[in-house]
Amino acid sequence: MPDGARRHARAPLARHAMTDTLHTLHAWADQGWLRRLDSALAAFVQQQDPQAAPAVLVASALLAQMEGRGHSCLPLAKLVQPAAALLGWPDLAQLELQALWSSLPAGLDGWVQALQDCRLVRQALTDEAAGQDEPDLGQPLVLGGTRAAPLLYMRRYWVYEQQVASAITERAARLQPVDRALARQWLDRMFTPQPIEPIEPTDPSQAEPRTDWQKIACALALRSGLTVITGGPGTGKTYTAARLLALLLAMSPDASRLKVALAAPTGKAAARLRQSIDQSLGSLQPSLGHTLDLQTLTTRIGKASTVHSLLGMQMGSRQFRHDARHPLDLDLLIVDETSMIHLEMMAALLQAMPPHARLVLLGDKDQLASVEAGSVLGDLCAHAAQVRYDAATRDYLLEATGEALPASSARGSALDQQTVMLRHSRRFGTTIGALAREVNAGQAGPAMQLLRQNHDGLVWLAPQPASPEILLQLALQGRPGASASYSDYLLTIQAGPNQLQAQDPTQAAGQESPEQAHADWVKRVLIAFDRFRILCAVHEGEWGDRALNQGVQRALAARRLIRPEGEWFIGRPVMVTRNDKALGIFNGDVGIVLPSASASSSGSKSLRAYFLDGEQLRSVAVSRLAHVETAFAMTIHKSQGSEFAHTVVVLPEVGGEIITRELVYTGITRAREFLSIVEPRPGLLGEAIGRQVQRASGLEFRTSKGI
Repeated sequence: MPDGARRHARAPLARHAMTDTLHTLHAWADQGWLRRLDSALAAFVQQQDPQAAPAVLVASALLAQMEGRGHSCLPLAKLVQPAAALLGWPDLAQLELQALWSSLPAGLDGWVQALQDCRLVRQALTDEAAGQDEPDLGQPLVLGGTRAAPLLYMRRYWVYEQQVASAITERAARLQPVDRALARQWLDRMFTPQPIEPIEPTDPSQAEPRTDWQKIACALALRSGLTVITGGPGTGKTYTAARLLALLLAMSPDASRLKVALAAPTGKAAARLRQSIDQSLGSLQPSLGHTLDLQTLTTRIGKASTVHSLLGMQMGSRQFRHDARHPLDLDLLIVDETSMIHLEMMAALLQAMPPHARLVLLGDKDQLASVEAGSVLGDLCAHAAQVRYDAATRDYLLEATGEALPASSARGSALDQQTVMLRHSRRFGTTIGALAREVNAGQAGPAMQLLRQNHDGLVWLAPQPASPEILLQLALQGRPGASASYSDYLLTIQAGPNQLQAQDPTQAAGQESPEQAHADWVKRVLIAFDRFRILCAVHEGEWGDRALNQGVQRALAARRLIRPEGEWFIGRPVMVTRNDKALGIFNGDVGIVLPSASASSSGSKSLRAYFLDGEQLRSVAVSRLAHVETAFAMTIHKSQGSEFAHTVVVLPEVGGEIITRELVYTGITRAREFLSIVEPRPGLLGEAIGRQVQRASGLEFRTSKGI
């Protein structure tokens, strides 16, 4: 029924019902159960459409609440019963939910009908009969999904999801001809045969070569405009990307014209990507001899950048310099830590990609999703573990790589054909890796057993009852078997630029120029600081990063390791909280405040914040840093893209729904050598492992159906 006829046909609504509903939503915001923004959206809907049903007002407020929690839409099926499980509110709120829900539709069809009757909602159910999808009139809300699983969106997130799904499907389906015999020759040179492993763990007499998923990933990337490569720590995502670069160089008809770019969500992750690529290409060169000049390729790639910088961030605007009308000038883009990229950013990135270029997305699908709305990598890799390759893909892989994969009865989408999950970790064969796997599988019992056994001393669970004092001890001196602490970098600061270089004992700093000696010292300080980090789940409370930053600072000052006289002091670690392109610093960058080179020689107190990108130093005068915070402790979210020799994961006493399996897994996998976990009360870690994030999204459905 057309919108106008539907509105004339419906009976007038009791105005007091809408007023009462809106009053209830405002009261919930007063109590902190909703945000002011959530109830404000409901008020806006009521103002723009006075005949909107109470169900529409409730759905609007909860949609805004869900978006604030990282969801890109609201599944209406969750509203058939009071939204207790959806919201995780306290017991008192559950009683009020029950009272309100008694006046709302009892079934899913009632919620759908109420939204269809509202003129602020665009109808876009994908399984509606042809011609029933109403024209786009700029409505602020969109009813999407299917009749069986309807989803309510804010307009802009529905648009982003459409753009991402369409671009992903189109790129994945755009196959290019490949000289399979030539690809096989190069891939065989770049990848050594995989070790033999048993077909069944209980029958070691039957064995076959292990599938080389890295080799498969390179072959798939060779034939399409999109490849998604996921895997846990140490599975070789950047190792694979480096070999893909070499493969494209080898098979390109004019390699000298190949334009390559590297990017990641944060400056730290971008620097690590470039460093890993350089190391992998360097290790590959001996096996290729003089047939490929990988050094020239490495030089031509240029510096890895943040995604914001790559797209051309414009201050004060959500728009970027590069878009569909002004695409990026490149042939290949490799993006690392894709799990951190939210829906809006992925839409912008895909819009800016030139049609001919290849896009390779790397990341760990099991890590925390982005802080902003969306779980793009998780949605794209929903079927990665199932290997849904069709017969054509399997035939191609057999010819191009020599890898024979068993047939699958599952029907895979175009995206499934270009998705690879790396399964064999070369770094996490230790207790830390085993713990990460148990956590990722939701196995709280085995995970806790690993922590308590602690055979090799790599993992450690703080004794109960835990107190913040334990964290201060770790910050000052580490723990038995894992001595890395903040004392390391502070003692390096105290030694000063004239210390003999640890990397080359034959070269004294005094034989260098003062500027070079200062730069070497700064690098040693930054490297020493990255050996230890406290990672928190939350900001607030005595177990949050804000309180712990203050506590650690006081403890270090009491030991005379720092002298915090005022806001800026030597040794203060700072994290950038807002992108500043003019200064070349980005949200999440971490640096240390130190005297400048001129201050070191003149004795003045000129201070600068120093940041390390791979081997390159950047510095900013502290007077120009308006958006930073102290970073002795940081959130697990902000730590993504980083690794620390000794990582301390801190859980809060009360965390609720935000303390999840993905959060714990992400924290654990930041540890390179040693892991310490602090839980304020027994059982908190087990509860977190049993709680999994389920972000609402329609992206998985759209990419799997190719719509």
